[in-house]
Amino acid sequence: MTDHRQRSGRRGQGELEALVLSALREADGPATAGWVQERLGGDLAYTTVITILTRLLAKGAVTRERAGRSFAWTPDSDQAGLAAHRMRKVLDGESDREAVLASFVTGLGPDDERLLRELLGDSGSEGEA
Repeated sequence: MTDHRQRSGRRGQGELEALVLSALREADGPATAGWVQERLGGDLAYTTVITILTRLLAKGAVTRERAGRSFAWTPDSDQAGLAAHRMRKVLDGESDREAVLASFVTGLGPDDERLLRELLGDSGSEGEA
């Protein structure tokens, strides 16, 4: 009954959000919370699925439309978008954005630094592999 939770511990909010988003991306179209719950194996309570979907809606990661007395949900973001949202939220909570960004960038490994430079358009040359 609770074997899985006892062995693995409690899942974090980010992990649950990722699971719900993943399930929604597998749907052929808009999906109900009940469908998401079934897709995840019924391990989560229906109310938990609704709570997660509502949080994702507030973050702009999903949209919803009326489907009878309920809602049908559609993913509007992916896991990378959700992670970026969390990073922006942390950054927005700090008073010295420059110091936080500088500390983050100086802590990057060479591959991540190179990727960030490429994404910012400062890659140096396009011929590098």
